[in-house]
Amino acid sequence: MFGWAKSKVDRRPVYPRLGDGETAYVVGDIHGRSDLLDRVHGAIETDSTGRSGAIIEIYLGDYVDRGPDSAGVVERLIRRSRSRRLVMLRGNHEVMLEDFLEGRVDPEEWRRVGGFETLLSYGVDVRGLARAPRDRWVAAATAAVPPEHRAFLGALADSFPLEGYYFTHAGVRPGVPLSAQDPDDLHWVRDEFLGDTRDHGAIVVHGHTPTMEPEFFPNRINLDTGAYLTSRLTCLVLGNGDPRLLPL
Repeated sequence: MFGWAKSKVDRRPVYPRLGDGETAYVVGDIHGRSDLLDRVHGAIETDSTGRSGAIIEIYLGDYVDRGPDSAGVVERLIRRSRSRRLVMLRGNHEVMLEDFLEGRVDPEEWRRVGGFETLLSYGVDVRGLARAPRDRWVAAATAAVPPEHRAFLGALADSFPLEGYYFTHAGVRPGVPLSAQDPDDLHWVRDEFLGDTRDHGAIVVHGHTPTMEPEFFPNRINLDTGAYLTSRLTCLVLGNGDPRLLPL
């Protein structure tokens, strides 16, 4: 469910360029670090000032769990989406949060991947529920998570294509056309995808597997730099030049 990969960055390949002056800011796994998200948003504002073309922000999922302020991350993204073009993808941790709220995940299972930190950020008394049955956990969480946040979770996309790139949380099932990918793989796949060097039909930009540095390969780019532990939230900038990392 969670494992660090060794950073092994190839010599930077040649990647597609966006047309018509478009700029895309692509943000890796946030995991409850609203402080780092604020920093990224400030850097995007600075970098995008004066740009005349279309600007899009793409978020690769895993907004919740492990870090201290999942509720704040979701709230910030909701607010930002009202005035900017945002594409927000679903990560496996959003899947688990939705499953928990529907009573399909045991509290102990979710605790092991940082779910209690999410509940705490919504003001749920986790200690007081220590020996409670699952239905009481679900009732407490359902009461604490605002309807707007539930709607946010329900509206997340599983993937997004853009001019030679394919954005998704975890990766893709090798050998399967991008148009036929199973959402389960898009949220959870790891080793089968990471070890595959074939052309997937587009450059897959993903998170899910944390590394100490962003990874650039001929067929994929990994932007998960373990923000909740390293305090490094990565933002990739795509435009009409070579891909670059936003200085933070």
